Amino acid sequence: MEIIDIISKDMERIYESTKECITNTGGHTWLITGSGGFIGSYFLDFIDYCNKYVFSTPDKVICIDNYKTSSMNRIMHLLDNDNFQFINKDISKPIEVSQNIDYIVHAASIASPTFYRMYPIETIEVNVWGLKNLLDIAKAKSIKSMLYLSTSEIYGDPDSANIPTSETYNGNVSCIGPRACYDESKRLGETLCVNYWKQYRVPVKIARPFNVYGPGLRIDDKRVIPDFFKGALYNRRIEILSDGRPTRSFCYISDAIAGFIKILMSEYNGEVFNIGNDEIEINMKQLAEKIAEIVEKVTVIYNESSDKEYLTDNPQRRCPDLKKARTLINYNPSVNLEAGLRRLMDWYKSILEIDCI
Repeated sequence: MEIIDIISKDMERIYESTKECITNTGGHTWLITGSGGFIGSYFLDFIDYCNKYVFSTPDKVICIDNYKTSSMNRIMHLLDNDNFQFINKDISKPIEVSQNIDYIVHAASIASPTFYRMYPIETIEVNVWGLKNLLDIAKAKSIKSMLYLSTSEIYGDPDSANIPTSETYNGNVSCIGPRACYDESKRLGETLCVNYWKQYRVPVKIARPFNVYGPGLRIDDKRVIPDFFKGALYNRRIEILSDGRPTRSFCYISDAIAGFIKILMSEYNGEVFNIGNDEIEINMKQLAEKIAEIVEKVTVIYNESSDKEYLTDNPQRRCPDLKKARTLINYNPSVNLEAGLRRLMDWYKSILEIDCI
């Protein structure tokens, strides 16, 4: 399967899920940060899809990224597209935008534990100062809507009574541990959003994604799914650096983007929504075995990380309560884990030169 087929089919799926809240007229201007990243690039592809097949007047997009942990390679096909303006800039630094803006999506973040522990201050800055810069732009431009991509990590390590975890759970998070730079700055980001809505009526909404994966997620990202695929595809060996018992619920990218758009286009200002897939809560041993089965001829081994803080504050369970999103924005994830993992494998095979494939 060609790379363009995989992602273009995702665009069709996203549109089918969101067409009731997408206007056909177009002609809007977006400001999207993290535009070269995993989630930001999917937003760009979706707007490009709508420009081609839906909108009577194309939407314009101002794309901001400093490419610290993302890559220009993912969006090369859009660089000569006049509807997209690319700005290489750190959004945590002051920025001026001359155009009128209709929609803002703050997708810039250092989200992989390996990298946010490597860049803790930069992680805090983009999640707090970057967000504040965008909220000030939103306030000045009288925008239609803004979306802040927070994280399910704001819940920390919930006790079993709070699994599945609803938006009302306040969290069990360390403010000084090795993951705190990410978790706590995302929590403060949510506080900023809610108070910009209350004090200035900035129409901002908050999404808490639960372990989103899919095409565009770099194989060297270091999060668990790309890490398992990297071992399976390059070495025919998946290495688990834990006892394999922690569990997660994973959400395929097209379902997540559909949920984000439904939130952005809603009237639920100052509200927070879980976005994920509650179909299955799977432990890391089962996930490794599933990826090994999909790739074929792969061995699963257990080892101990040389990083003493590798498992510090690592949540034991993560599963979303989606009642609020299902009820208020008609969010219904549809891609099961098996199908999503196979699509991701096809994408990796289409872009990587791996001798053993």
